[in-house]
Amino acid sequence: MNKIARRSWLGLWTFAVAATVAAQQGAPAGDWPYYHGDLGSTQYSALDQITAENFADLRIAWRWDSPDNQLSRENRMLRVLGYKSTPIEIDDVLYVNTSLGVVAAIDAKTGAELWRYDTDAKAAGRPTNLGFNSRAVAYWKGGDEIRIFQPSTDAFLWAIDGRSGKPFESFGEEGRVDLTKGLRREVNRRNYTIMSSPIVVGDVVIVGSSISDGPTRTEMPPGDVRGYDVRTGEQLWVFESIPQKGQYGNNTWEDGSWEYSGNTNVWTNMSADPELGYVYLPFGTPTNDWYGGHRKGHNLFAESIVCVDARTGERVWHFQLVHHGLWDYDIPAAPTLFDLEIDGVQRKGVAVVTKQAFTYVFDRVTGEPIWPIEERPVPQSDVPGERSALTQPFPTKPPPFDLQGALEENLIDFSPELRAEALEIFSRFQTGPLYTPPVVITDEVQGTIQLPGWGGGANWTGAAIDPDSGMLYVPSATSPISVGLVKPDAARSDFEYIRGMGHGGMSLEGPRGLPLFKPPYGRITAQDLKQGTNAWTVPNGDGIRQQIIDMGLDDPGPLGSPGTTGPVLTKTLLVVGQGARASRGVGGASEPVLRAIDKKTGETIAELTLPAVPSGTPMTYMSGGKQYIAFAVSGDESGIIAMALP
Repeated sequence: MNKIARRSWLGLWTFAVAATVAAQQGAPAGDWPYYHGDLGSTQYSALDQITAENFADLRIAWRWDSPDNQLSRENRMLRVLGYKSTPIEIDDVLYVNTSLGVVAAIDAKTGAELWRYDTDAKAAGRPTNLGFNSRAVAYWKGGDEIRIFQPSTDAFLWAIDGRSGKPFESFGEEGRVDLTKGLRREVNRRNYTIMSSPIVVGDVVIVGSSISDGPTRTEMPPGDVRGYDVRTGEQLWVFESIPQKGQYGNNTWEDGSWEYSGNTNVWTNMSADPELGYVYLPFGTPTNDWYGGHRKGHNLFAESIVCVDARTGERVWHFQLVHHGLWDYDIPAAPTLFDLEIDGVQRKGVAVVTKQAFTYVFDRVTGEPIWPIEERPVPQSDVPGERSALTQPFPTKPPPFDLQGALEENLIDFSPELRAEALEIFSRFQTGPLYTPPVVITDEVQGTIQLPGWGGGANWTGAAIDPDSGMLYVPSATSPISVGLVKPDAARSDFEYIRGMGHGGMSLEGPRGLPLFKPPYGRITAQDLKQGTNAWTVPNGDGIRQQIIDMGLDDPGPLGSPGTTGPVLTKTLLVVGQGARASRGVGGASEPVLRAIDKKTGETIAELTLPAVPSGTPMTYMSGGKQYIAFAVSGDESGIIAMALP
């Protein structure tokens, strides 16, 4: 780091610590300045104007229409899968981005657009993986200067003036930094994108990446995380997610696989403790997700939580949640930071929710597990060339928050006939407990049933924590998949095996179009982090309840739907949005609603019918003496809806 950058850092670091020292306790002063409310990703606000008694009185205060609507109508190639952005709000202004790369400032009281800037990221074509998909911007203030950091899907990081809406010309080149540059090898932009928010700690903006999950070659872009100077765009540091020669962890990549393997990236959001000066990085799976014969070993820092110094990028501690991953069990969400007394000791903790339905809980200073994590034997792979890990780490507390394992006991039992049909389908696959590895597809075996699948358990929407009670609220989905391996065309791929689609693809359909496994298909679990227990679990919505009744069977009660946004937590309520189309083997359609839930019991207090499907995690703020709840909606007219009391 040069001397100028160091002086800049020290000044702003002091400012940032003073301004956000209580960040782990929720969004400050009625604002919502970060994607998850605060740097600790608590998704909590102490606002209490909206209560259980008046939630049903909420009305749409304003609606902002995304410019993507018109762009998509003019060009069908710009179709957006879903609008997932969560606005941030500071000093009566909301800042938001769109899936197609537009950044806008919105008046917090009226919804009037103050400015917009189009980064024209769409000109590069459809990004890898989920396509046009961007979830938030980041914010930095120094003196009177406000910078909005936009991660564009064509792999640039923009710095935009929060007052004028124009790029800062002095940042990088003409207001943007090319994120395909500065890595240890050349990167094909078609395989590399950014979809989650950067995180700003002091005067460093830290950025991850999303890398193609469907590679045809063993060599892929590295998933290194980098820190940049907020003023100049200078790259200050890089954390190499696959340790290079001489680095700690390099020996976990055998036969030189560290030289060419890629992915191992942070595609989701990060968290930080500004007082400690630490950033918590949730890493994903290495190349490729389902076969590791070309990367033998445990593969640090894949599927690990890594704590680094925000100023230097140096590793402080790490813990690998999955050894030699074969299940696409990326850490899907920002870690949740908390300060609680546990077993009589005041702890600075971090909770990591996962696709495999575990919550791993650590001391965020030292990395020591709060409760023991045991290495337990798991089923082994018989795929030629593969060498799966003998054990995987299982947390002893808290208990899992969703179904784990493709086991007979987990099959549906709405009726004896349906269970018999489910057993017949079940017999066509390799099945077993959590971490049963993929199998080569044959005429007799269609693949391995993976439960949870790549959609969770938990996913990118994350969890919320109440700093007073220590209760962690985790939305999850029971979404199994079928994974089988096939030999690729040697002319097109140098892998020994890649994921094959098998019979019916990866989706897993049960008898008569029903799910194969037991409900709830979408649920919310309250985990008591003071005790390490699950306080309650409730189905989130009715799901396919009416479908079961229409079959002439007994009313099963609410069955839950997986189409749920992330949670926002206030002094009085837990709030989620829900609404989704029916999907094969997972659950039925659900009406678009905003749901208020009792934090102590999980009981639904009220539901508000919405004019469009909520698709981004809600946030809440105070403006003009009124509390608002705002969230993104998707459909023909995507945008932001803000609700408030009349």
